[in-house]
Amino acid sequence: MSAEEPSVADDVRTTVTVDTDRPWALVGLAVFWGWLLLRWTNDFLLPDGTAFPSDQSFIPVAPVAAAAESVGATAASLGIVGAPLDVVAGLLGFVAGAIPSLPALARGAWLTIVLTVAGIAFGFVLAVPLSVARVYGGRGLRWLSLSYTELIRGTPLLAQLFVLYFGLPLTQIIREMPGVGVGFVPGTAVWVAVIGFTLNSAAYQAEYIRSALESVDVGQLTAARSIGLSKVDGIRYVVLPQGLRYAIPGWSNELVYLIKYSSLAAFITVRELFFQAESIANDTFRYTELFVLAALFYLALVVSASLLMNQVEDRTAIPGIGGKRQA
Repeated sequence: MSAEEPSVADDVRTTVTVDTDRPWALVGLAVFWGWLLLRWTNDFLLPDGTAFPSDQSFIPVAPVAAAAESVGATAASLGIVGAPLDVVAGLLGFVAGAIPSLPALARGAWLTIVLTVAGIAFGFVLAVPLSVARVYGGRGLRWLSLSYTELIRGTPLLAQLFVLYFGLPLTQIIREMPGVGVGFVPGTAVWVAVIGFTLNSAAYQAEYIRSALESVDVGQLTAARSIGLSKVDGIRYVVLPQGLRYAIPGWSNELVYLIKYSSLAAFITVRELFFQAESIANDTFRYTELFVLAALFYLALVVSASLLMNQVEDRTAIPGIGGKRQA
């Protein structure tokens, strides 16, 4: 983080940076997203069975399993000299065991992305007024904003999801709404998770934005008032456009946070990525393969999000206002 960018001292999350000069990483992400988009197109847009059944992987298992068995037999015949081949056989066996679970994990990744994007987008809508109230509001507004952010940030996200799903009548209210769980419309648990992630993310984003607003020179608002703008318009048109650029590194943290912690939605029966991996592992007892594969999915999503936010930061940077330090 450069000297011009503010830090949020009271937050324990750390900024994730990605070296975009590693072409192998970009190639890997291109392959991952290409496969994922093809999988979603096959499963969601085409009639089932038109190309591949929704539960059938694009990659056949038999050739990979046969290759693993063949390499393993060769390694065994060579004794200690065949140790490297034994490693290769193990990797091929891992791939063969993971291939059948790829369609379900792709569907889980879709829900993970939906939860993440919805949580950070709706959370931003709440975070802006919370942060403005904290910095520029009266005593009562500052107290309300502070109370909300401290309550949410001071309690576990999992506990918040449990309260929303099991402790409040929210589940019943959503279930009775027309269209919920029909067709492409997510079910009740997904909507509860979106609400939970929105409320949680709003508190953290409010702190990022508050720190960014306090980094804008106080003279900017004074200058805005001097040319006839009201206080609200001065904040909206002068202070916020500058401050939000400072908040982009914090948003990168929040996006990474939500991708990883979307896995908590599995505990309220949302069939996202972690839920799918755990469900398949419980059925097949291949826990190592499934959880390693799920971790690779999360890693690809996190790296993609970091690259995206790096691009956003570069595109919105203005010299002297929240931009990266130039080499």
